[in-house]
Amino acid sequence: MCVVLFKFIYSLLEMKQGGIVMNHQHRRKFIKSSLAIASVSTANAAQTASSANQEIRIGLIGNGGRSASLKAELRKHPNTVITSIAEVNAERKQDEGVEHVDDFREILDNPAIDAVLIATPDHWHTPAAILACQAGKHVYVEKPCSHTVKEGRLLVEAATRNKVIVQHGTQVRSTDMMIEAVGLLRDGIIGEVKVAKCWNVQRRANIGKQQPSEPPQTLDYQNWVGPAEWLPYQTNRVNSGWHWFYNFGTGDMGNDGVHDIDYARWGLGVDTHPNRVAAVGGKYFFDDDQQFPDTQNVLFEYQGDGKPGSQKTLIYEQRLWSTNYPHHTDSGAEFYGTDGQMYLSRRGKIELLGPRNIKRDVKVVAESQNTEKHIGNWIDCIGSGKKPNADIETGHLTSSLCHLGNIAVRLARGFEFDPDSESVVNDPQANQLLTKKYRDHWGKPTST
Repeated sequence: MCVVLFKFIYSLLEMKQGGIVMNHQHRRKFIKSSLAIASVSTANAAQTASSANQEIRIGLIGNGGRSASLKAELRKHPNTVITSIAEVNAERKQDEGVEHVDDFREILDNPAIDAVLIATPDHWHTPAAILACQAGKHVYVEKPCSHTVKEGRLLVEAATRNKVIVQHGTQVRSTDMMIEAVGLLRDGIIGEVKVAKCWNVQRRANIGKQQPSEPPQTLDYQNWVGPAEWLPYQTNRVNSGWHWFYNFGTGDMGNDGVHDIDYARWGLGVDTHPNRVAAVGGKYFFDDDQQFPDTQNVLFEYQGDGKPGSQKTLIYEQRLWSTNYPHHTDSGAEFYGTDGQMYLSRRGKIELLGPRNIKRDVKVVAESQNTEKHIGNWIDCIGSGKKPNADIETGHLTSSLCHLGNIAVRLARGFEFDPDSESVVNDPQANQLLTKKYRDHWGKPTST
């Protein structure tokens, strides 16, 4: 049944209307006429935990490096148990006392499992999460929650339609220091916040230049590629290297910069998409197989109600060849208000300036981004039914900034964006990059 449902999802993801990404009205009509297919899958959905004290049984999809730290945090919560792990790499099936499966559909079909945690390469995040929602499972999906803007919206709709808790893996939303700092911004500690600037500056490694080769026998490469357009196996395209290829990753803007973009957007106080995007960047340093830029400067403008004084700007700066960064932190954000400035970093730093750069005291306890609290918030919300700190709509708005910034650099031009229809205005080429093509790998696996 997952194969049938996956074809349904693909049809939604690829649906166009007159060459433009389908707007909300057309999408709703299509979903309404197609839900008969999906309803078959939800008929046997698991009965999820309804009490904060009830044991929550969790399945993991993906068992790489990120999964290791998430498993450690999950095991700190006494009412959770990891029952199954789906992984396509046999070398990563080493967890004792846990069932290992090759295909995550076995986890989704298991009525004893209440929730799933998705820690796969980016191109699998939304397809796996939508299927999990449709199976009645609560979801923790790593950042970015989507591989395209189109995917993110469909995941939001899947979570809403199936009434499941979906938490996005941006831990700053559950970090007390960040919550308190944003609260101060909301209370006007620096006046009205007009501009936020965040940065992701670090020295990444050169991934070299390689040629395609045969995948190792321990890796099910067909299912690793999954719904993405096919690329033959190449050593620097898997493991952590997948981040830097269009078919599988979202570059470092979606990998690491997404955290800083998230709290920059949060502190700026915008809860919609931007209206304009402008960017410059490219491969200024690395001469290797990476497709994404090592250098990016992206501006997002939010026009508010269109009247003077309602506009806001978010600025993202990325340099992946440097160890020199503002405030001695590789990741951070500055908020500029009409009555001062705040510097904030997920590394556990905060500074406050009043007018004329006069330093002010701020009573916020320093704390680095906290994954334990973020996982705990997800677990608590599964029991209580409350909205999680990084609900999927929040994750979609933040992840979309990464996609839009990457599109602008890739095309070497800015564009206007319509937040309501989630489409680029008068730029068909940019609009096409809001979605992508999908491979029906489960229906009839091929290598082309």
